[in-house]
Amino acid sequence: MAVHKIILFYAFAPVADPIAVKLWQRALGEQWNLKGRVIVSPHGINATLGGTVEDLKRYVKSTKQYPGFGKMDVKWSDGTGEDFPRLSVKDRPELVAFGAPDEIKVDRSGVIGGGPHLKPEDVNKLVEEHGDDVVFFDGRNAFEAQIGRFNNAVIPDVQTTHGFIEDIESGKYDSLKGKKIISYCTGGVRCEILSVLMKNRGFEEVYQIEGGIVRYGEKFGSQGLWKGPLYVFDKRMVVNFDDDTQTLGECSRCAAATDHFANCADPGCKVLRLYCDDCAHFAAEEVCEDCVTRLAAV
Repeated sequence: MAVHKIILFYAFAPVADPIAVKLWQRALGEQWNLKGRVIVSPHGINATLGGTVEDLKRYVKSTKQYPGFGKMDVKWSDGTGEDFPRLSVKDRPELVAFGAPDEIKVDRSGVIGGGPHLKPEDVNKLVEEHGDDVVFFDGRNAFEAQIGRFNNAVIPDVQTTHGFIEDIESGKYDSLKGKKIISYCTGGVRCEILSVLMKNRGFEEVYQIEGGIVRYGEKFGSQGLWKGPLYVFDKRMVVNFDDDTQTLGECSRCAAATDHFANCADPGCKVLRLYCDDCAHFAAEEVCEDCVTRLAAV
């Protein structure tokens, strides 16, 4: 029986013709029966794909042949073969939609001017040596942090990456500009960009975790500074790094411990909320606060 896996990777490198690379990536994905998402921009490539081990290896080998993509760090995890509904390959102005494509410059070595990369063990060392002078800054959407986060992390109240620049420029984090900031996200791609955006706005010392939460969790599991499971953007939704993973999330109805997300009852809404097993049946009946506000205004 074929073994299915999921791969997560990105590579920052100049792409002169994103549309041509998009068509090439779509052809590769179809050739190797892959499902998932690929985004190509003038800054590089970002992808999460599922398939058999053999097909994914063939795909990775072909993709690494593009100039600048050979250095990409491919993260592997268990899959089922049904983790994504289809293959989606798109070209966009940005790999991650922060709304600042002109601020990001890349060469074949990666993002120019981003924060230094810290290996997982270097993250712990920095915290051990500098204590409260180190601040973890979550580069994900706020709902993702409901189930897992670094100890005492700053969690920006943003629903999508579009909200980060306005949030950072609001002044609420100005007191952190002299601190040692460790930005973090799922696999690292969001923080490659976020570290540049923060440095451009006066944050003096901004780091990023090499390989993101994924690599840190693989190294330390529940024994490090990360607590709880990791939210992922596929049918799994939640990944535990080991059997001792804590449940940090709380049911949106009764506050019981849970890490199970459910979609808003409005089929056109993408808001996710946490429900425990006892309250799970409410998920199909209740719309979120955003929908309540929208419907009230109609």
